[in-house]
Amino acid sequence: MTDRARRLKAIVGGSAGNLVEWFDWYVYSAFTLYFAPHFFPSENRTAQLLSAAAVFAVGFLMRPIGAWIMGIYSDRKGRKAGLTLAVTLMCAGSLLIAVTPGYATIGVAAPALLVLARLMQGLSVGGEYGASATYLTEMATRAHRGFWSSFQYVTLISGQLLAILLLLALQSVMTEAALDDWGWRIPFAVGAALAVVVFYIRRGLAETASFRNAVAEGAAKSGFWQLIRHHPREAGVVMMLTAGGTLAFYAYSIYMQKFLVNTSGFTRETASLINGVTLFGFMLLQPLGGALSDRVGRKPLMIGFGVLGVLATYPIFATLETTRSAWIAGALVMAALIIVTGYTSINAVVKAELFPAHIRALGVALPYALANTIFGGTAEYVALWFKQSGWERGFYWYVTAMIAASLAVYLRMRDTRDTSRIVED
Repeated sequence: MTDRARRLKAIVGGSAGNLVEWFDWYVYSAFTLYFAPHFFPSENRTAQLLSAAAVFAVGFLMRPIGAWIMGIYSDRKGRKAGLTLAVTLMCAGSLLIAVTPGYATIGVAAPALLVLARLMQGLSVGGEYGASATYLTEMATRAHRGFWSSFQYVTLISGQLLAILLLLALQSVMTEAALDDWGWRIPFAVGAALAVVVFYIRRGLAETASFRNAVAEGAAKSGFWQLIRHHPREAGVVMMLTAGGTLAFYAYSIYMQKFLVNTSGFTRETASLINGVTLFGFMLLQPLGGALSDRVGRKPLMIGFGVLGVLATYPIFATLETTRSAWIAGALVMAALIIVTGYTSINAVVKAELFPAHIRALGVALPYALANTIFGGTAEYVALWFKQSGWERGFYWYVTAMIAASLAVYLRMRDTRDTSRIVED
């Protein structure tokens, strides 16, 4: 097998696994409207969604722990080992949700088991991001590193999109009563089964040259204090460049489905369709953004996201409040996703290029996971809290402010394309 073919096989194999990981993660969000009443009985839909969003946020609490443990594991045992462990945990979490009885059957044990499952999945995703971002970036050549690393978000979005498509498929073949009653369990069972397939795929992946060279050179061992002591600036940059980007991504995509139902007044089916179509377009944009960064640099794309995000977030959400046209709503959501592409398409490569190989997986994963827990994982909860408090537009200002904070970092940081610490080509 030629070196080019080996790289391509590794990137495709790593991306396929990433897709299933994120499908399992996003199924929770896609089917929240259906399973929330089973775990959180209440007469108020917003209260049910608020409880489910709180569990979604709790899952994010494990992401820094997963990033810490499995980031070190991936740096010491290999990127492939980290990827394999991550998908095993995701499988277990999805299967637990699929078989857990509802509140009416086992009482408070039902939401408790749901929390346990999300904690397992949070641990998995925390390790997955660092391992996959590092793996895809290290397997790519220098000239096309932005392009190939963008497939992390292609597969991330694909996982989310497949969750939405499965929702649409089930909505078309099942009655709403059946879907409300037991049909929502199907996607969690599918996710667990796919994770088993991915486990075997990942066991056959090649290891990266960067990891092999770091081991051969006897580089220092990866660890939390090593990261804090020797790379505090880089870790801080990763946290702050992530904060606005991840909050915007979750606001424009994950929370948007609920917003279109709970605020704009669209049916669940229409909101799912809008979400699915716009996510498909968003997915196609990622390689274009990555390829553009290989030509013009990473920094211009991030600054573009920052400026447009600050200017457009409030008007987009405010207009969506009152529109009753699915076409207009779809166009506005697509505009928001085009803006955030300046962050999503290159965030993996930017972070990986900041760190040396022996601590790269941990350096990418842990600060990113912390920012995701604080800002991304709480996005839905904060949005619904503002709504329930009677000042829904406070959330729009919150997203705008965090994008502005990240923009300040983008303006000051060096372009990692020109200062990359990935030495292998």
